[in-house]
Amino acid sequence: MSETRIREEICRLGRSLFERGLTPGSSGNISVKLDDGGWLVTPTNASLGSLDPARMSRLDAGGRLASGDAPTKEVPLHTALYQTRDAARAVVHLHSTHSVALSMLPEIDPRAALPPMTPYYLMKCGQTALVPYYRPGDPAVADAIKGLAGKYSSVLLANHGPVVSGDTLEAAVFAIEELEETAKLYLLLRGLNPRYLSPAQVEDLTKVFGLVLPEHDEHS
Repeated sequence: MSETRIREEICRLGRSLFERGLTPGSSGNISVKLDDGGWLVTPTNASLGSLDPARMSRLDAGGRLASGDAPTKEVPLHTALYQTRDAARAVVHLHSTHSVALSMLPEIDPRAALPPMTPYYLMKCGQTALVPYYRPGDPAVADAIKGLAGKYSSVLLANHGPVVSGDTLEAAVFAIEELEETAKLYLLLRGLNPRYLSPAQVEDLTKVFGLVLPEHDEHS
């Protein structure tokens, strides 16, 4: 895909996320890696609902601004995912309501923020890690992401929001949407003793769809 097309896709998908209420105001950011090792990222204080393709921040392979507006303060967050996830070609970070709410609950397992509720959650997101709270733009969040050793493509930032990487921009958007809907399901069913997927069902999905899940004790 050409750089011009990528710029247009960031704007199109950003507008879709904004118009559906998945990230309000000027919150949220999107980046896409380019073939030359640089990447495009949404500018700071920009609403995903009104992005301009020509004003997108273009960073070189070293993360320095090459052209366009000043980039989002969350560049360290995106950089850490690219550095630890070899397959990552795009990163999406939102302030979606249900995912933020989930990140604030005391019972959440940092190694698996959500139980295996639906097959599509596992297929799109795998499992979701929860990292502690850092102020927006804090470079220390990069160390927290690096501490996950590339095992998670889906991460919740405590009291802040989700960040998801994908092998394409569309894949990252689909995955973060699935994460938000699964967080919503969890909140709707909280305290009702819902039936989750069994270990055998999770194993079947893993085999059939080639899922790679972090190794630890599963929810049952």
